[in-house]
Amino acid sequence: MPSYGFDIIESCTACTIKGDRRFCDLPERTLRAFETLRYTTVFPRGAVLFAESHEPRGVFILCRGRVKLSFSSAEGKTVIMRIAEAGEVLGLSATVSGQPYLVTAETIESCQINFIKRDDFLRFLAGHAEACFRVDQQLAEKYNFACRELRSFNMAQSAAEKVAKLLLDWMIRAGEAEQPEPHFRLLLTHEEMGQMIAASRETVTRVLMEFKKRHIVRTKGTTLIVRNKDALNSLATATQFIKLR
Repeated sequence: MPSYGFDIIESCTACTIKGDRRFCDLPERTLRAFETLRYTTVFPRGAVLFAESHEPRGVFILCRGRVKLSFSSAEGKTVIMRIAEAGEVLGLSATVSGQPYLVTAETIESCQINFIKRDDFLRFLAGHAEACFRVDQQLAEKYNFACRELRSFNMAQSAAEKVAKLLLDWMIRAGEAEQPEPHFRLLLTHEEMGQMIAASRETVTRVLMEFKKRHIVRTKGTTLIVRNKDALNSLATATQFIKLR
């Protein structure tokens, strides 16, 4: 069996990393019902979980790893909307509404996924009010996220501002904001980063090179190290990022 760099979680009720994730801290009775419906699979990097415009097959609960969510623009270009983190339920709105998936979900590292078929999931929601409330919460959060991203994108005037915002966001998500020299893995290529901020690969490369020349960041393999948080924050002021000390 291939090694994915982590131990496979066999049981939701016995999971030691579940924390306060949407479908992880349900009441025990509800969690046991959930377990009877799920199919657990480990996917390698580059696996497509579902594709834009395809009919919904069900939901994908991301237990470990990260997934990029993208769609095609009117011009046929790929736009990466965001990176989904462990604990998220993917394909939720399409599964609930019965409409085609709006995005393509592709793993950017090894992932453990719990899949539940659409009909089974809808029956599960009909019988468990706690799970319905969690669905409402996640759908509301995704709507608020989309509004914030749209406002942030429209406010950012330069490629440097957009790249700075992206790096700050990844730094915070990695839990590194309070470190003297935060560091995190760059899981996306320069082209994919450009797809997130509506910029070309060449532009992203040029901006990162400028950041390095100004000693704002440095790289070590696939790891990016932030050397000057204040300077990076200043570059992202147009996106109204919180001041980091």
